[in-house]
Amino acid sequence: MKIIGLVIWILICFIPALIGSQFGPGEWFQTLAKPEWNPPNWIFGPVWTILYLLMGVSVWIIWKNFGLKMAAVPISLFIAQLVLNALWSWFFFGLHDIGLALIDIIALWVLILVTLIMFWKLNTLAGVLLVPYIAWVSFATVLNYYIWHLNK
Repeated sequence: MKIIGLVIWILICFIPALIGSQFGPGEWFQTLAKPEWNPPNWIFGPVWTILYLLMGVSVWIIWKNFGLKMAAVPISLFIAQLVLNALWSWFFFGLHDIGLALIDIIALWVLILVTLIMFWKLNTLAGVLLVPYIAWVSFATVLNYYIWHLNK
C-alpha cells in the first residue's frame, strides 16, 4: 500500500509538468530578450523531472507518517503550490504574460517556503527534499524578473 501511495503522490506531482507541456516555449520565447546567464532550454526537462520526483517523495513521507487528517494543512499548502506551479506555465508561455507569471512565481515561492518549513517540522527528510525545489524556483524567479524587465 505504501508503494502505491508513493507512486500516486509522484504522479500528482507530475501534473504541473503535464499542464506545462501544453505551453512550450515556442517561437515567442525565442524572440524575447534574456539575460546572458539564461540556461539552455534542454536543462529544464531534466531539472524539473528530478524536482517533481523529490517533491513526490517529500509529500509521500508526510502522508505516510501523518495521514491526510493530521497533516491537512501542510498537504493542502503543498497542493496549492502545485496549482501555482502549473499556472506559471500557462501565464508565461500560454498567455505570454511575463508580469502575471512573475506575480505567480513569487506567490509560488512563498508557498514553497511555508510548505518546506511545515514539512521540516514534521519530518526533517521531507523538508530537506524540498530544498532543491525552492532553490530552483528562487533562480527561476530571478530569471522571470529579468526577462520581464528586459521585455517591458
